[in-house]
Amino acid sequence: MSDSFDVIVIGSGPGGYVCAIRAAQLGLKTACVEKRATLGGTCLNIGCIPSKALLQSSEEFDKVKHALKDHGVMVEGVTLDLARMQARKGEVVGANTKGVEFLFRKNKVTWLKGAGRIAGPGSVDVDGTAYTAKSIVIATGSESVPLPGITVDEHRIVSSTGALELTAVPKHLVVIGGGVIGLELGSVWRRLGAEVTVIEFLDRIVPGMDTEIATAFQRILQKQGFKFRLGMKVTAAATVPDGVSLTVEPAQGGTAETIEADVVLLSIGRRPYTEGLGLEAAGVALDERQRVKVDPHYATSVPGIYAIGDVIAGPMLAHKGEDEGVAVAEILAGQAGHVNYGAIPSVVYTWPEVASVGRTEDELKADGIAYTIGKFPFTANGRARAMGDTDGFVKILADKSTGRLLGAHVIGPDAGTLIAELTTVIEFGASAEDVARICHAHPTLSEAVKEAALAADGRALHI
Repeated sequence: MSDSFDVIVIGSGPGGYVCAIRAAQLGLKTACVEKRATLGGTCLNIGCIPSKALLQSSEEFDKVKHALKDHGVMVEGVTLDLARMQARKGEVVGANTKGVEFLFRKNKVTWLKGAGRIAGPGSVDVDGTAYTAKSIVIATGSESVPLPGITVDEHRIVSSTGALELTAVPKHLVVIGGGVIGLELGSVWRRLGAEVTVIEFLDRIVPGMDTEIATAFQRILQKQGFKFRLGMKVTAAATVPDGVSLTVEPAQGGTAETIEADVVLLSIGRRPYTEGLGLEAAGVALDERQRVKVDPHYATSVPGIYAIGDVIAGPMLAHKGEDEGVAVAEILAGQAGHVNYGAIPSVVYTWPEVASVGRTEDELKADGIAYTIGKFPFTANGRARAMGDTDGFVKILADKSTGRLLGAHVIGPDAGTLIAELTTVIEFGASAEDVARICHAHPTLSEAVKEAALAADGRALHI
């Protein structure tokens, strides 16, 4: 194996493996360093893919138990085979990781197996073997944020990794943190029969999400059986014979109380993973949150070293990392790589799903931007009624003077798919009227998007 490359990417998550593939496509001799036994990073192995597999399986279980009877489909004696459900999750993960390995072979990307460390500009050490490269791309992703006083054992007190591997449905699952990951995994186990309590330090869930959408989201989750303890903090956790005993008190101070749980999921966010990379010795500058500092072209403070994905500033989203990976590969090949950070969608894969792109109403108010709102509920959408999934609505925010789409938010069935149209509209600088004038097929959920765009001009047709 040659020890010299044009590009060495450290990390094979969505950002890293996509960067490596694109660089190879552009004619650069490329290697990708990965210490796991399989490619794909956190996302494919212990994150996005396995969680979505369990979300889908648990949704099917819940549907059979509770929803199919409304369609005249009567099913008796439904039981859960959790071992098979977990096995299927493993099969889905395996197919995806093997797929990346196939793509590496197809595109002639060399997999350097082991832990990578930057030994200096143009030099990477992989478990004691030195390799050289004209350019190095850091794509090491992120890890779960710890909480002082809480020791994760991945048995009773689990991170998202352990929450994906439970071998029995807990009677009571407590989720510390009201963010996306905690709510998704909480949804999995609630559907399978667990009582779920979410403890959140702030006075709301999903911070950063449009407030109106977040409020509706919480209301829907409560209807599904979630319990929320907002404005509360966990100060201690002790494992006991039957589970975990949590000490909880008001975030602003007050009387402490005890909450008992079978399993506790610690999910208060993620932080850049840079352990063992040798960044300080190499002179790579970090910001106040220990993220790698980069310029608009993803270059770090050290010439020839670049960084993308969760390890740099911006939303920790797999698709954001992928786009950055493509951009930096194209930059290294002499092209003009670019990412429009105003057009990156985000999705919460509960049911109903929640998706957004662009600005929130809170942000527009804070910046003093005049805007109009267009909303349309799924209760008035024919396809949603036929499906029996009428929770939620589409919300469009448009510039008051020009009509240009500034933000879009969807809570409802297949929101993650519906947001793609609105992301395209923002990418091309189009207006709410442009969306309203596009012919949408009937009957489809996408008609709710058109109606919300019409409502932004006060002319919705079906409400």
